Amino acid sequence: MIGDHVLAGYVNDAGGREAVDLACAMVALTGGRLSVATVHPPGLPAAAGEARTLLDQAADLLDDQPADLHVQEGRSVGRGLTVLASRIGADLIVVGSPEGGARGRIGVGAAADHLLHSATEAVMLAPSGHAPPDELARLTVMYVRRPQCDDAVIRAAQAAERLEVPLRLVTLAVGDVGDGGAERLRDDLALAIRLAVDSAELPPEDVSAELAEGDDVADALDDVGWEDGEILVCASSEDAAAHRVFVGEVALKVLRAAPCPVTVLPRGYF
Repeated sequence: MIGDHVLAGYVNDAGGREAVDLACAMVALTGGRLSVATVHPPGLPAAAGEARTLLDQAADLLDDQPADLHVQEGRSVGRGLTVLASRIGADLIVVGSPEGGARGRIGVGAAADHLLHSATEAVMLAPSGHAPPDELARLTVMYVRRPQCDDAVIRAAQAAERLEVPLRLVTLAVGDVGDGGAERLRDDLALAIRLAVDSAELPPEDVSAELAEGDDVADALDDVGWEDGEILVCASSEDAAAHRVFVGEVALKVLRAAPCPVTVLPRGYF
């Protein structure tokens, strides 16, 4: 399941602290293993020493949560986290949003941008100012009928069963899709609900679907309700290489407009 080994990328700002907090919350849910890392440029002993000092700060955020601490060399933070995740067997990389962004929304900094276009592990982003609640309320999958999204539905259904939370499927209907287009999207959602129910032992009443309608992506996401303690799951683009993350233009707009943490799965995440 996603979150069996969570790697948090720590930097010395609010986003770094929020990434560690979210990673701790994920491990508390899954019972998985936690790693925390700072990344420094290669060939600079002073930078390596500073990274170790930062890692000590990250350790103070963990309270009594067991964690493996890593100082990782990398030409960029995103690249360093990807290399480390592959080496230690992490299946989820968590990063925060840069300071200065809209509170409650995800900001895509340089590290997140790299991960969202090349990571081989699932990537989770924390919104600015996010404080994880004590319990997970619901998993939501952003759905459009294609193989990658079907895979995401299966994985999310299995995770929802294990975590004992409801599963919701949401499809965007941006602009004027017409009555025929809206009906087709609802038919696709009905098939996705059946896929979710068949993929896990979820009660049918715990699987729902909504059509998010609006003039643009942000407007459409505002059209559906969001619970405190929700996580949104997105599939990678069809342009993604096998077993890599790659978000397309619409998915990037979803990331920036979502009011909750978002996890992006690599293509072929099984």
